[in-house]
Amino acid sequence: MTHVSLQKLTNELHVSHSQISTYQLCSLKYYLHYVEAKKPESVGIALPFGGSLHSALAVYYRSVQHGKIETLDNIIDCFNTALTLDMESSDIPILFSKNMSDKDAALKMGKSMLEVFYSNVNLKNFEIVDVELPLSSPLYTVTGTVTDYRIIGVIDLLLRSPDGEILIVDNKSASKSLSQQMAEQDHQMTAYSYLLATNRYIPPASTVQCRFDVLLKLKEPKIQNIQTSRNRDHRRRFARLSNMVLAGIDSNIFFPNPSWMCPTCQYAQACSEW
Repeated sequence: MTHVSLQKLTNELHVSHSQISTYQLCSLKYYLHYVEAKKPESVGIALPFGGSLHSALAVYYRSVQHGKIETLDNIIDCFNTALTLDMESSDIPILFSKNMSDKDAALKMGKSMLEVFYSNVNLKNFEIVDVELPLSSPLYTVTGTVTDYRIIGVIDLLLRSPDGEILIVDNKSASKSLSQQMAEQDHQMTAYSYLLATNRYIPPASTVQCRFDVLLKLKEPKIQNIQTSRNRDHRRRFARLSNMVLAGIDSNIFFPNPSWMCPTCQYAQACSEW
């Protein structure tokens, strides 16, 4: 299957789950990042760490897809290289955390998490449809009217079961477990479901199965698999939410929303000055 590049998708008038989520969590942060394009004052280690972990997992999934499974050592090397390059090329201060107090600690954590992943991953009986699949779709109103915007997103892993059922897999790294309630309410999976339906990977009225694979950044890392699903009603609600967020953006409604995320916000000083 030929992919449209993510760069080409982002050149279109678009909105992503990440943008919608950012606006919901703090519209001022959305403004500073997406409207002003303000350079971040700092970046938490979780961001480059998570991106590097995703890159390593993608290498593994593609190796399985092509019938030549990468060794654990090679996957770890991919992670180490990606994180090292990301950190060394960054001109933004990196904020380390309690469980990743420096670069060496982050590399050690990544190695431990990948060892747990490699020992527990099971793709038996599943066909890998695609890895890091970029998709784009017109954004419709709830009444079916097409808007000027497109929804874009990249699905980590798309599987097909022996009975032909599609399964969306999203990889996450986190310090705390993901609850079933959070999994049910997560808009990211709904956005992926929306993209699959509009791109005809699944029938428009169908329910699609979803799974979060969460690698936990603990002293002894663990992997958590949480099943959920998304149906047409979820997709309709997501379309309504997306349009409401865009209405707020178009109306220049931006204000801070104090929360537990403030201490590590990449725009803390700019927010204070606001």
